[in-house]
Amino acid sequence: MNNNEILKSLEDIIPKEKIKQNELMKEHTSFKIGGPADFFIKISSLEELKNVIEFCKKNKIPLTLIGNGSNILVLDKGIKGIVIKLEQDEIQVKALNDKIEIIVDSGVKLGVLGQKLLKEEITGFEELSGIPGTIGGAVAMNAGAYGKEFKDIVSDITTMDYNGNIQIFTNEQANFSYRHSKFLNENYIILKVKLLLKKGNKEQIKQKMQECINNRKEKQPIEYPSAGSTFKRGTDFITAKLIDDVGLKGYSIGGAQISEKHAGFIINNRNATAEDVLNLVEYTKNKVYEKFKKNIELEIKVLGEK
Repeated sequence: MNNNEILKSLEDIIPKEKIKQNELMKEHTSFKIGGPADFFIKISSLEELKNVIEFCKKNKIPLTLIGNGSNILVLDKGIKGIVIKLEQDEIQVKALNDKIEIIVDSGVKLGVLGQKLLKEEITGFEELSGIPGTIGGAVAMNAGAYGKEFKDIVSDITTMDYNGNIQIFTNEQANFSYRHSKFLNENYIILKVKLLLKKGNKEQIKQKMQECINNRKEKQPIEYPSAGSTFKRGTDFITAKLIDDVGLKGYSIGGAQISEKHAGFIINNRNATAEDVLNLVEYTKNKVYEKFKKNIELEIKVLGEK
């Protein structure tokens, strides 16, 4: 199918106003980098999601799923096929004896969830509430901050596969590990997540959230576009320290720069391209290996056409 035929078919299954053609992905990523997607669609119902998946499968059209775009680097040539962004955003709160069960749609932003839990006086999420992403993406990569990861609070995960089948996975079945779960490598779309938390003291929750926010502002370059922490922590080393120790803090290639505030972050300092970022990543990897014989790995996900 050519793009005109794809557009015409999409308009039969999705409201016209939800479909954008040749949409620049830099408008949908926290890095503010990325070429155009052939088609960009916002999905707000299970039926819409099923219809788009079925259409892509039937016509062999590449399908890419994004959340808040906060942990991805989209390449300069953009993304072929269809990009969908899930926007379901319901939060349900249920009391279960000494626990509180929270059922969250995958499109809910972590900051929004954090404020809801604060209002409801529910504790256990404070450390995670400042992560710039959606619940679906955060669970898929087992995001974490200040000693807490999603694996510590997730009860189960409701998913859809690319045949439209719904399946629920328990915490154990999710195969959580450092910045990883089975949902990163296998073809499942996270629809809902169930968290188990507990009642707390509102002032204590608020204070802890503020401490995390202040810490993030002080130690991370949140004033610049980035995809968060660029590199994974090593099994026996702190990656940011190695990058700092080879003297790369503040080092730039094109518009991409290793943050002067935190060497584990590559920032978009001045209209960086994805090529700038990847060249800086490669340069950094090589310098760290030359000096310390340590291989450092990307934490961010790279999407798009090379």
